[in-house]
Amino acid sequence: MAINFKNFMNIQKSRSKMNDFQDLDHIDGVSISTICANLYSEPRDDLVMFYFRDGANYASVYTQSKIISENIKWNLNIKSKKIKSLIVNTRNANAFTGSDGYKSLGEIAKEASLLLSKKQKEDEDYPKEILANEILFGCTGTIGEKYPTQKIKKNIPNLIDKIKYTQNKLIWMKAALGIMTTDTKPKLAMEECDIGNKKVKIYGIAKGSGMIFPNMATTLGYVFTDADLSNNILKKLLKINIETTFNAISCDGDTSTNDMVSIFSTGKVKNSKIKNTNDKKIKSFSNALNSVLLNLSKRIVADGEGASKFVTINVMKSKNENDAKKIAFSIANSSLVKTAITGEDPNWGRIIMAIGKSGVNINLKRLSINFGNNKIIDKGELVNNYKENEVADYMKNKTIEISINLNVGLKKFTAYTMDLTKRYIEINTDYRS
Repeated sequence: MAINFKNFMNIQKSRSKMNDFQDLDHIDGVSISTICANLYSEPRDDLVMFYFRDGANYASVYTQSKIISENIKWNLNIKSKKIKSLIVNTRNANAFTGSDGYKSLGEIAKEASLLLSKKQKEDEDYPKEILANEILFGCTGTIGEKYPTQKIKKNIPNLIDKIKYTQNKLIWMKAALGIMTTDTKPKLAMEECDIGNKKVKIYGIAKGSGMIFPNMATTLGYVFTDADLSNNILKKLLKINIETTFNAISCDGDTSTNDMVSIFSTGKVKNSKIKNTNDKKIKSFSNALNSVLLNLSKRIVADGEGASKFVTINVMKSKNENDAKKIAFSIANSSLVKTAITGEDPNWGRIIMAIGKSGVNINLKRLSINFGNNKIIDKGELVNNYKENEVADYMKNKTIEISINLNVGLKKFTAYTMDLTKRYIEINTDYRS
């Protein structure tokens, strides 16, 4: 299977290679197809299908924006307990397209359900009819443009013809490339763990580069496991682990209309039945899921539009997590902080500014601030041995860590962000051209 040349060039430009990514291989119950539906002016993979031939339990979290895309509306209206397929297109967000955009999804779902039902009859010993309301959609791209219904619909037969029942690293890479927009790198992650005495896999892909800020972000994240877990357990596990991963990142402080992170469980590994998330047997899975989600989240930030630096912001010893989160994102979303980081300027005054505007009451006599291992502020005052040249040297690193210690409690929160460069402006002034 060949990787689309234009998508592959994106990897080459960012010096990203196949061995930069984990070795995702086959996962039972998941089939993948990726094609070019000519949604862009130049050929590239832009339409992806995940097919669950025996169905999959699932759970999703969506954008908290008050304006949501038509595919999010469609997905929220799905009441089926099992999903048979997920179809993802790039280039067009299907947002602010009104009833036409929603009806388009119905047309495409009907076409896909008919052809997948036919495939069931051809390939399965006990074929099942696949219904339109067993298909989810992911859409990403420009808001407000007419949805390319006919282009997608006429390519559904080709998409289904190219379904691969056995996966490998190349196929996962192709799928990750196929959902990208302004991303320069595909995002893939994997973990293996045990549920009781059964070994299970957790694989994930994501896209996201700009318009990134909780709740959620211009993010599509799809996680797949061969574990046997109910919709209710998946929903709880996703909700628990999304807060410190996808809801802990910000590239530019903007929240999209299309954010979607979903987990699908094929049930091919017959692990012990899990009835609640307090079961000790699910702890390893929850930790592994968190690792996959955090890995994908960090890849999104590192590939933020125009990013030259990856920034971690730790807020520690807070009275509560909410205060810590407010301060972390006040810093992460400050254009003044982000441009100082771009300029490798140890302007700690901008950190003070961002803490102050967060709205959290601060005991200055207990406040301390570090840039990496360099202590800047201690007990609310600039340290006596502060050497700006040493901190300036630290700011030349590609990864920057800023730690805020409030010393008033036991709670903490870590946010991940990027710097703000001239390239960010160039990308977003040229986005639709």
